[in-house]
Amino acid sequence: MQDILQEIVAHKRQEVARFKQLLPQSELQRHVEAMLEFAVPSMAQALVFSESGIIAEFKRRSPSKGWIKEEGRADEIPLAYQQAGAAAISILTDEHFFGGRDEFITTARHSGVQIPVLYKNFVIDEYQLLQARLCGASAVLLIAACLTRNECSALIRSAHELGLEVLLEMHAEEELEYAELSPDLCGINNRNLGSFVTDVQTSFRLAERLHSLCNAPIYGSTTHRSPILVSESGISLPQTVRDLRAAGFRGFLIGETFMKTPDPGLTLQQFIGKVNDNQ
Repeated sequence: MQDILQEIVAHKRQEVARFKQLLPQSELQRHVEAMLEFAVPSMAQALVFSESGIIAEFKRRSPSKGWIKEEGRADEIPLAYQQAGAAAISILTDEHFFGGRDEFITTARHSGVQIPVLYKNFVIDEYQLLQARLCGASAVLLIAACLTRNECSALIRSAHELGLEVLLEMHAEEELEYAELSPDLCGINNRNLGSFVTDVQTSFRLAERLHSLCNAPIYGSTTHRSPILVSESGISLPQTVRDLRAAGFRGFLIGETFMKTPDPGLTLQQFIGKVNDNQ
Protein backbone atom coordinates (compact mmCIF):
# COMPACT_ATOMS: atom_id res chain seq x y z
CA MET A 1 0.00 0.00 0.00
CA GLN A 2 1.23 3.49 -0.78
CA ASP A 3 2.52 5.36 2.24
CA ILE A 4 -0.47 7.59 2.98
CA LEU A 5 1.48 9.77 5.39
CA GLN A 6 3.97 10.78 2.72
CA GLU A 7 1.12 11.67 0.39
CA ILE A 8 -0.61 13.75 3.07
CA VAL A 9 2.55 15.65 4.03
CA ALA A 10 3.40 16.42 0.40
CA HIS A 11 -0.11 17.81 -0.11
CA LYS A 12 0.13 19.75 3.16
CA ARG A 13 3.28 21.56 2.01
CA GLN A 14 1.47 22.73 -1.12
CA GLU A 15 -1.57 23.73 0.92
CA VAL A 16 0.43 25.83 3.40
CA ALA A 17 2.20 27.57 0.52
CA ARG A 18 -1.20 28.55 -0.92
CA PHE A 19 -2.40 29.81 2.46
CA LYS A 20 0.67 32.03 2.74
CA GLN A 21 -0.09 33.56 -0.62
CA LEU A 22 -3.67 34.33 0.40
CA LEU A 23 -2.76 35.67 3.84
CA PRO A 24 0.92 36.45 4.52
CA GLN A 25 2.29 35.10 7.79
CA SER A 26 3.05 38.59 9.10
CA GLU A 27 -0.58 39.57 8.73
CA LEU A 28 -1.81 36.34 10.33
CA GLN A 29 0.62 36.99 13.19
CA ARG A 30 -0.97 40.40 13.82
CA HIS A 31 -4.43 38.83 14.07
CA VAL A 32 -3.15 36.26 16.58
CA GLU A 33 -1.22 38.75 18.71
CA ALA A 34 -4.48 40.49 19.52
CA MET A 35 -5.70 37.24 21.12
CA LEU A 36 -2.66 36.28 23.20
CA GLU A 37 -3.81 38.01 26.37
CA PHE A 38 -6.70 35.56 26.52
CA ALA A 39 -5.60 32.13 27.76
CA VAL A 40 -7.08 28.91 26.40
CA PRO A 41 -7.96 25.93 28.65
CA SER A 42 -5.17 23.45 29.33
CA MET A 43 -5.60 19.96 27.89
CA ALA A 44 -2.83 18.58 30.08
CA GLN A 45 -4.58 19.75 33.24
CA ALA A 46 -7.95 18.56 31.97
CA LEU A 47 -6.62 15.03 31.51
CA VAL A 48 -4.88 14.97 34.89
CA PHE A 49 -8.08 15.88 36.72
CA SER A 50 -10.64 14.19 34.47
CA GLU A 51 -12.59 11.12 35.55
CA SER A 52 -12.97 9.95 31.94
CA GLY A 53 -9.74 11.08 30.29
CA ILE A 54 -11.48 10.77 26.95
CA ILE A 55 -10.55 13.11 24.11
CA ALA A 56 -13.61 12.71 21.90
CA GLU A 57 -12.89 13.34 18.24
CA PHE A 58 -15.00 15.14 15.67
CA LYS A 59 -13.93 13.21 12.58
CA ARG A 60 -16.14 13.20 9.52
CA ARG A 61 -13.90 11.37 7.07
CA SER A 62 -10.90 9.05 6.87
CA PRO A 63 -8.56 8.32 3.93
CA SER A 64 -8.93 4.59 4.56
CA LYS A 65 -12.70 4.45 5.19
CA GLY A 66 -14.11 7.41 3.31
CA TRP A 67 -16.97 9.39 4.85
CA ILE A 68 -17.81 8.37 8.42
CA LYS A 69 -20.39 11.10 9.05
CA GLU A 70 -20.51 13.56 6.18
CA GLU A 71 -23.51 15.31 7.72
CA GLY A 72 -21.77 15.75 11.10
CA ARG A 73 -22.18 19.30 12.42
CA ALA A 74 -19.48 21.16 14.31
CA ASP A 75 -22.10 23.17 16.19
CA GLU A 76 -23.74 20.03 17.56
CA ILE A 77 -21.43 17.06 18.07
CA PRO A 78 -18.52 18.72 19.95
CA LEU A 79 -20.98 20.36 22.36
CA ALA A 80 -22.71 17.00 22.84
CA TYR A 81 -19.31 15.50 23.66
CA GLN A 82 -18.73 18.17 26.30
CA GLN A 83 -22.15 17.57 27.84
CA ALA A 84 -21.51 13.80 27.86
CA GLY A 85 -18.36 14.15 29.96
CA ALA A 86 -15.43 14.35 27.53
CA ALA A 87 -12.23 15.69 29.09
CA ALA A 88 -11.29 17.38 25.82
CA ILE A 89 -12.24 17.39 22.15
CA SER A 90 -10.16 16.71 19.06
CA ILE A 91 -11.29 18.33 15.83
CA LEU A 92 -9.89 17.28 12.46
CA THR A 93 -9.03 20.40 10.46
CA ASP A 94 -7.47 18.82 7.37
CA GLU A 95 -9.97 19.26 4.54
CA HIS A 96 -8.55 17.29 1.63
CA PHE A 97 -8.15 13.92 3.37
CA PHE A 98 -10.41 14.21 6.43
CA GLY A 99 -13.19 16.60 5.45
CA GLY A 100 -12.28 19.06 8.19
CA ARG A 101 -11.81 22.82 8.45
CA ASP A 102 -10.32 25.29 10.90
CA GLU A 103 -13.75 26.86 11.07
CA PHE A 104 -15.07 23.75 12.81
CA ILE A 105 -13.15 24.74 15.95
CA THR A 106 -14.48 28.30 15.81
CA THR A 107 -17.99 26.96 15.30
CA ALA A 108 -17.63 24.56 18.22
CA ARG A 109 -16.45 27.39 20.48
CA HIS A 110 -19.38 29.59 19.42
CA SER A 111 -21.78 26.73 20.17
CA GLY A 112 -20.64 26.69 23.80
CA VAL A 113 -17.63 24.36 23.92
CA GLN A 114 -15.38 25.52 26.74
CA ILE A 115 -13.24 22.45 27.40
CA PRO A 116 -9.82 22.08 25.69
CA VAL A 117 -9.82 21.54 21.92
CA LEU A 118 -7.02 19.80 20.05
CA TYR A 119 -6.12 21.11 16.58
CA LYS A 120 -5.80 17.77 14.75
CA ASN A 121 -3.86 18.24 11.55
CA PHE A 122 -0.49 17.47 9.99
CA VAL A 123 1.46 20.43 11.31
CA ILE A 124 4.74 21.03 9.51
CA ASP A 125 5.00 24.83 9.57
CA GLU A 126 4.74 27.63 12.14
CA TYR A 127 2.01 29.16 9.99
CA GLN A 128 -0.31 26.33 11.03
CA LEU A 129 0.31 27.08 14.70
CA LEU A 130 -0.96 30.59 14.09
CA GLN A 131 -4.02 29.15 12.34
CA ALA A 132 -4.64 26.89 15.33
CA ARG A 133 -4.44 29.75 17.83
CA LEU A 134 -6.64 31.98 15.69
CA CYS A 135 -9.50 29.48 15.45
CA GLY A 136 -9.62 28.79 19.19
CA ALA A 137 -7.58 25.63 19.76
CA SER A 138 -5.97 24.84 23.11
CA ALA A 139 -3.37 22.39 21.83
CA VAL A 140 -1.85 21.17 18.59
CA LEU A 141 -0.84 17.74 17.40
CA LEU A 142 2.74 17.28 16.24
CA ILE A 143 3.58 13.96 14.57
CA ALA A 144 7.15 12.74 15.02
CA ALA A 145 7.04 10.83 11.73
CA CYS A 146 6.39 14.10 9.86
CA LEU A 147 9.22 16.10 11.40
CA THR A 148 12.93 16.05 12.06
CA ARG A 149 13.94 16.42 15.67
CA ASN A 150 15.05 20.02 15.09
CA GLU A 151 11.81 20.89 13.29
CA CYS A 152 9.78 19.39 16.12
CA SER A 153 11.77 21.26 18.76
CA ALA A 154 11.27 24.58 16.97
CA LEU A 155 7.52 23.99 16.57
CA ILE A 156 7.14 23.10 20.25
CA ARG A 157 8.85 26.36 21.24
CA SER A 158 6.69 28.36 18.85
CA ALA A 159 3.51 26.68 20.07
CA HIS A 160 4.35 27.50 23.68
CA GLU A 161 5.05 31.13 22.76
CA LEU A 162 1.51 31.26 21.38
CA GLY A 163 0.03 29.76 24.54
CA LEU A 164 -0.67 26.42 22.89
CA GLU A 165 0.11 23.02 24.39
CA VAL A 166 1.61 20.22 22.31
CA LEU A 167 0.49 16.63 21.98
CA LEU A 168 3.50 14.90 20.43
CA GLU A 169 2.51 11.73 18.61
CA MET A 170 4.82 8.74 18.24
CA HIS A 171 4.25 5.32 16.72
CA ALA A 172 7.61 3.52 16.65
CA GLU A 173 10.35 2.97 19.22
CA GLU A 174 12.87 5.02 17.23
CA GLU A 175 10.56 8.05 17.63
CA LEU A 176 10.50 7.90 21.44
CA GLU A 177 13.60 10.09 21.70
CA TYR A 178 11.38 13.01 20.61
CA ALA A 179 9.88 12.90 24.11
CA GLU A 180 13.12 14.52 25.32
CA LEU A 181 11.87 17.74 23.69
CA SER A 182 9.43 18.19 26.59
CA PRO A 183 6.02 18.24 24.91
CA ASP A 184 3.06 18.78 27.22
CA LEU A 185 1.62 15.37 26.35
CA CYS A 186 3.02 12.27 24.67
CA GLY A 187 0.68 10.40 22.35
CA ILE A 188 1.10 6.82 21.18
CA ASN A 189 -0.76 6.28 17.93
CA ASN A 190 -2.00 2.73 17.57
CA ARG A 191 -2.56 3.35 13.86
CA ASN A 192 0.36 3.03 11.48
CA LEU A 193 0.09 6.23 9.45
CA GLY A 194 1.76 4.60 6.48
CA SER A 195 -0.61 1.63 6.14
CA PHE A 196 -3.46 2.75 8.48
CA VAL A 197 -3.38 -0.67 10.19
CA THR A 198 -4.37 -0.38 13.87
CA ASP A 199 -3.02 -2.33 16.85
CA VAL A 200 -3.75 -1.16 20.40
CA GLN A 201 -0.86 -3.26 21.69
CA THR A 202 1.38 -0.52 20.30
CA SER A 203 0.37 1.68 23.25
CA PHE A 204 1.23 -0.93 25.87
CA ARG A 205 4.57 -1.79 24.24
CA LEU A 206 5.79 1.77 23.74
CA ALA A 207 4.49 3.09 27.08
CA GLU A 208 6.70 0.68 28.94
CA ARG A 209 9.70 1.73 26.88
CA LEU A 210 8.87 5.44 27.25
CA HIS A 211 8.61 5.22 31.04
CA SER A 212 12.00 3.52 31.04
CA LEU A 213 13.53 6.30 28.95
CA CYS A 214 12.12 8.95 31.28
CA ASN A 215 14.28 7.58 34.06
CA ALA A 216 17.44 7.23 31.96
CA PRO A 217 20.50 9.52 32.26
CA ILE A 218 19.96 10.71 28.68
CA TYR A 219 17.44 13.18 30.09
CA GLY A 220 20.32 14.93 31.86
CA SER A 221 18.62 15.47 35.22
CA THR A 222 18.30 13.72 38.53
CA THR A 223 14.64 14.76 38.66
CA HIS A 224 12.42 13.07 36.11
CA ARG A 225 8.79 13.59 35.29
CA SER A 226 6.70 10.86 33.74
CA PRO A 227 4.92 12.18 30.66
CA ILE A 228 1.17 12.55 30.42
CA LEU A 229 0.41 9.65 28.11
CA VAL A 230 -2.38 9.61 25.54
CA SER A 231 -3.38 6.50 23.59
CA GLU A 232 -4.76 7.31 20.14
CA SER A 233 -6.84 5.33 17.65
CA GLY A 234 -8.36 1.88 17.60
CA ILE A 235 -10.01 2.11 21.03
CA SER A 236 -13.53 0.72 20.85
CA LEU A 237 -14.08 -1.13 24.14
CA PRO A 238 -14.43 0.26 27.69
CA GLN A 239 -12.20 -2.55 28.96
CA THR A 240 -9.40 -1.29 26.71
CA VAL A 241 -9.59 2.10 28.42
CA ARG A 242 -9.40 0.42 31.84
CA ASP A 243 -6.37 -1.61 30.74
CA LEU A 244 -4.67 1.49 29.32
CA ARG A 245 -5.29 3.37 32.56
CA ALA A 246 -3.59 0.55 34.46
CA ALA A 247 -0.62 0.94 32.10
CA GLY A 248 -0.26 4.62 32.99
CA PHE A 249 -2.29 6.40 30.31
CA ARG A 250 -4.30 9.48 31.29
CA GLY A 251 -5.84 10.30 27.91
CA PHE A 252 -7.71 8.25 25.32
CA LEU A 253 -8.35 9.78 21.91
CA ILE A 254 -11.43 8.12 20.41
CA GLY A 255 -13.27 9.17 17.26
CA GLU A 256 -14.74 6.57 14.94
CA THR A 257 -16.26 4.57 17.80
CA PHE A 258 -18.52 7.56 18.47
CA MET A 259 -18.80 9.21 15.07
CA LYS A 260 -20.08 6.13 13.26
CA THR A 261 -23.17 6.00 15.49
CA PRO A 262 -26.40 8.00 15.01
CA ASP A 263 -25.83 10.01 18.23
CA PRO A 264 -22.10 10.39 19.03
CA GLY A 265 -22.76 12.31 22.26
CA LEU A 266 -25.07 9.64 23.64
CA THR A 267 -22.64 6.91 22.60
CA LEU A 268 -19.86 8.69 24.49
CA GLN A 269 -22.03 9.06 27.58
CA GLN A 270 -22.83 5.34 27.56
CA PHE A 271 -19.19 4.46 26.90
CA ILE A 272 -17.99 6.50 29.90
CA GLY A 273 -20.62 4.82 32.06
CA LYS A 274 -19.31 1.39 31.09
CA VAL A 275 -15.68 2.45 31.66
CA ASN A 276 -16.54 3.52 35.21
CA ASP A 277 -18.88 0.63 36.04
CA ASN A 278 -16.16 -1.68 37.33
CA GLN A 279 -14.01 0.88 39.10
